[in-house]
Amino acid sequence: MKIEILGTGCSKCKALEEAAKQAVAQSGLFAQIEKVDDIQKIMDYGVMSTPGLVIDGKVVSTGKLLSVSEILELIKA
Repeated sequence: MKIEILGTGCSKCKALEEAAKQAVAQSGLFAQIEKVDDIQKIMDYGVMSTPGLVIDGKVVSTGKLLSVSEILELIKA
């Protein structure tokens, strides 16, 4: 599983990255977490509002800070 955090480094982007790490740890699954801060790559996903969360190439959230439990639900879906 590959999880990408889309954002340019704002506090919400950093918080989403930490929440994603906690969610992966709680899930017991193996996942690669990657921070994407290249504006062009973010736009390639069609994301106009950060932070964005991408799981296995699919944008699952944009423009809001998800909780650890919300991310867990997305990971297990």
